[in-house]
Amino acid sequence: MTFENLLYAVEDGIATVTVNRPRALNALNEATLKELICCFAGIRDDDAVKVVILTGGGEKAFVAGADIAEMHALDAVKAGEFARLGHRMTAVIEDLSKPVIAAVNGFALGGGCELALSCDIRLASENARFGQPEVNLGVIPGFGGTQRLARLIGKGLASELLMTGDMIDAVEAHRVGLVNKIFPAAELLPGARKMAEKIVSKGQVAIGFVKRALRDGLETDLTRACAMEADLFGLCFATADQKEGMQAFLEKRPAKFTGK
Repeated sequence: MTFENLLYAVEDGIATVTVNRPRALNALNEATLKELICCFAGIRDDDAVKVVILTGGGEKAFVAGADIAEMHALDAVKAGEFARLGHRMTAVIEDLSKPVIAAVNGFALGGGCELALSCDIRLASENARFGQPEVNLGVIPGFGGTQRLARLIGKGLASELLMTGDMIDAVEAHRVGLVNKIFPAAELLPGARKMAEKIVSKGQVAIGFVKRALRDGLETDLTRACAMEADLFGLCFATADQKEGMQAFLEKRPAKFTGK
């Protein structure tokens, strides 16, 4: 796949998607949102891709936000359409059956923070900064920030960040659970790739079920969520990966999963 505002590469089952508008600090304009939707739809249908790493081009930003230069003249109707496009973009990432690792290499503000929130795992460089500063512009987050941030770090802290527009650094983001791990800048992508390689080595049907159980289970009560987990656990026993994984364990050898 080739794009104007994205770089895309696949190696050993790992796709790397880079938002590549460094002169605009990788801001999300309409064209970039549409390219991300198209890219992740392609990943969804590509059996060769097992895990995705999402990052930003250049050294300053993951994604510094939505493109204000494009947004400032929108009326209420057009702004709502733009927000819904952003929701389509985050949904196609969140709903992907394959894990997505955000490698946050700088500013992740506004739409950039929302993009990272739609990923399964967030890794950050030491110079990463996170925030939802939309209230500074007289608006609110439009790509799911009010919802995903509260679900991840709790309503109280999310309220503070959303209402003050404050930025937090990587250390604070890690402390509150927004970030899984922090790396020196030069080690961020190698660290993300090492994690992706570990996930690729596992049973991919099970990985997809884990993502489904987490995503859907958190949207319902515990009783229904546990019932869904039991159903998915049972379905694992209809797969070749389960047979291979357990046989390999009994034979004390590494499993050779086929994703079936």
